[in-house]
Amino acid sequence: MDPQPTAGAVTDPSSTRPGEPVPPGEPVLHPDETSGQDSTARADAAGPPHAPAWPRGGPATPPHAPAWPGGGPVPPGGPVPPGGPLPPPARSLARRLLAPVATLAGVAAAFAYVGTVDPNEPGHYPVCPLLRFTGVYCPGCGGLRSAHAFVHGDLPTALGANALAVVGYGLFGVLMALWLIRVLRGVPMRLAISPVWWWGIGAVLALFTLVRNLPFGSALAP
Repeated sequence: MDPQPTAGAVTDPSSTRPGEPVPPGEPVLHPDETSGQDSTARADAAGPPHAPAWPRGGPATPPHAPAWPGGGPVPPGGPVPPGGPLPPPARSLARRLLAPVATLAGVAAAFAYVGTVDPNEPGHYPVCPLLRFTGVYCPGCGGLRSAHAFVHGDLPTALGANALAVVGYGLFGVLMALWLIRVLRGVPMRLAISPVWWWGIGAVLALFTLVRNLPFGSALAP
């Protein structure tokens, strides 16, 4: 006996012989509908044709999206050159030299003025207020006379007027040389002094002031 057709079964015309009648109650699919269902099923199984593969479990970058040199999509904000985002433009050497050269020029102008106008002659510069009202030498007393002697190449007189100022001249020269070298190499100059150094500088100034005002430290007095 032939098996009875079940309800809801779909008969494919390609499975029946030509001229053979279709059993009653069974819907008939035309060839175009059958091929459409087959292609849809194959497309669902294969996935969308334009979806890129994920090689290591992570989402892939769409083919049309630009990427950074190290990988990853480019954030919105405009087109990116083929080699990746460009670094910020470096300042020219003339602009980098502007700050140290201006500082050096200002200090040189001050030394030139002190070297020309002799501070040993009264009336050219104001008197130190602390020395005038208390008779106590401050750390800067004798600094102008020291600078005047230093400009004229008289180092012993400069040390006798203010030895700490001469040390400051040397430190300033080292700092300026380091600044210029870093500028020529394109390295930014950052001078960060910790609080410990500030306390140390203050202690040296206080000790220098104390010693030069005592009898045994008269050699440090101007």
